[in-house]
Order: sequence, then structure tokens, then C-alpha cells
Amino acid sequence: MARYTGAVCRLCRRDGTKLFLKGAKCFSEKCPVEKRNFPPGQHGQSKKQKKVVGYGLQLREKQKAKRIYFTLETQFRAYYEKASRKTGVTGDLLLQQLETRLDNVAFRIGFALSRRQARQVVRHGHVLVNGKKVNIPSYQVKVGDEISIREGSKTLPAFEEAKNFAATQNSVQWIDINRDALSGKILSLPKREDINLPVNEQLIVELYSK
Repeated sequence: MARYTGAVCRLCRRDGTKLFLKGAKCFSEKCPVEKRNFPPGQHGQSKKQKKVVGYGLQLREKQKAKRIYFTLETQFRAYYEKASRKTGVTGDLLLQQLETRLDNVAFRIGFALSRRQARQVVRHGHVLVNGKKVNIPSYQVKVGDEISIREGSKTLPAFEEAKNFAATQNSVQWIDINRDALSGKILSLPKREDINLPVNEQLIVELYSK
């Protein structure tokens, strides 16, 4: 399955909630969910919305999580399978893996305005892990890892813009962030309460465990 490349605001409107896919725009009055809180398409506004239950609700939660973290189905299922084999709450472990992807960590530190943009930042070789270039967005960071922007990229305007935006957001408890140096150190693995996203991970676990 190909990665989605269309207008991401349509995804939020389809789910009827903010998935925070467009950075600063999601927090402004320009957010389409604020202006047009109905499904996209010619008949979106007039079409009566059916109540989603059971399998449909479980599927929607999985789709939301995949869209937020910008992952493909095969990747997402692999994360679930790994989480299900570990000791602990499977849903929490699933989200923990998604949060510790390098592209998500780059977004959390403030290297990009959105996770999609953070993916490109990583792919283009701007990010270092413990001083070494890593250009794999799905790379799993570990406790103690130091994540930074390579010296030659720090003066790019995009990073200044992202840093300013990140300064307006809530702090990330599990990462020690140095915004001026464009760097961060992983202090601990994220707990569920650290992940403030509109996802019901238990419904995802129920979907995959059938």
C-alpha cells in the first residue's frame, strides 16, 4: 500500500477530530476542522453521519494512529506484534514504539512543524543520533540517546521556524530538550500520560487480537 500523499486536512475532517498533521495551522483559526467540521466531499455537509460502532470504531482508531504517526499498515502491524509479545499493557507498548520513532522524536524536540515534515528532515540527512547521521525515520531511539541537527543544517530557516513553534507547545517530560542547540536527550521511555493524542489504543488492540 502506498503512503498517503494527499491533503492531510481531509483526513482530520474525515475522522471528525484534529490529528495535528499540519503543525501551527492545527492551532489556528485556519484549521479546516474548526471551519468545516464535516466530512470532505461534495455531499459531506448534507450527508447524515452514521454512528460508528464495533469493528468500524476499532478500524477508525487504527487509521487515526497510522495517520498521526505516518506509518504504513505493514509497519503498524509489526509494531503491534512486537508489543503483544512483551510483558506489559499492549496498547501502551504500541504507542511507546510509535513515540520513539526517530521522526516523531525529531518532531517532539522541535526540528519540524509536523511529523510528516520531520520524516523529510530525517530522510534528508539533517539528524544525528549520538553524533552519527541516521536517515531512517522508523529508527527506534533508546534511553540515553542524544538527538541533534548536524552543524551544517542549523542555519536553515525551516529549523528556526520549527523551533519558534515548538516553544509555544507543552514540554515533553521524557526528553531533555535544548532548543537553542537544536538537540535533545532521551531521559526515559514515554508513559501513556506523556502521549496526549486522540487515540484509543485499546480499540486497536481489540482489532488486531481477533
